[in-house]
Amino acid sequence: MWLNRKLILVFSFIVVCFLSACAEKEKLADGSKLIHNNQFVFAASGEFKPFSYINDDLTMSGFDIEVGEAIAKEMGLEPVQKRIKFKGIVEGVKTGRADAAVASHTINPQRSKHVSFTTPYYYSGPQIFTRPDSQIKTVKDLAGKEVAVAKGSTYADTASKYTEKVKTYDSDITALKALSGGRHDAVITDFVTGKSAAKEGFKIKGQQLINRSEQAIVLPQDNPKLLKRVNESLEKLRENGTLTRISIKYFGEDITNKPE
Repeated sequence: MWLNRKLILVFSFIVVCFLSACAEKEKLADGSKLIHNNQFVFAASGEFKPFSYINDDLTMSGFDIEVGEAIAKEMGLEPVQKRIKFKGIVEGVKTGRADAAVASHTINPQRSKHVSFTTPYYYSGPQIFTRPDSQIKTVKDLAGKEVAVAKGSTYADTASKYTEKVKTYDSDITALKALSGGRHDAVITDFVTGKSAAKEGFKIKGQQLINRSEQAIVLPQDNPKLLKRVNESLEKLRENGTLTRISIKYFGEDITNKPE
């Protein structure tokens, strides 16, 4: 009996050590920590066209994806995409499933309690979208109306300021598609996403732009050296025009400069 207990304790110790070793990140010379040596693993949802969307081969493309890849290359690392549903991305970064998230997260106090943000890499803002024949024009018209938003987005909080009827979808695109097809009264989403969906044939119309927001890359709070490296890379990509070039490719305009 004593021998069996001793063997169990030894085995348990080995398992704990093995799991700890697996969880330990690679540490670079400057103190930055990475999940895998020489790789920058960044998360996106693939649910937020044109920021991130899924290709036929199940890889992701889009503005966020190209920004993530450019940052990795600027740091001398191999870019590695990791797809996580938007509502779980912040938790995924916190728990070490990705080194960072390049996934159009709005900087806000609630998220800042749990993760770190880089400097903004683009500027956006929530806008009301309706069907073309809607009488809804401004936030005052949303009272009592059903407004759809994406799960895990800050737009749910925005919508709840103006109506008690807030419906959530897995992504902004599915919410806009449902709106175009006659469901709910409005959608609040990023103005660029709504504009792009309208160009693709969705029967929607942009109404009031509610406010402006800053979008940034998300990193764990315990990795300040990597945060510094990513910020330095972003600054170089601003200076050499890479961010502007990527923005114009996807949106036909530069959304990476702070609005006046």
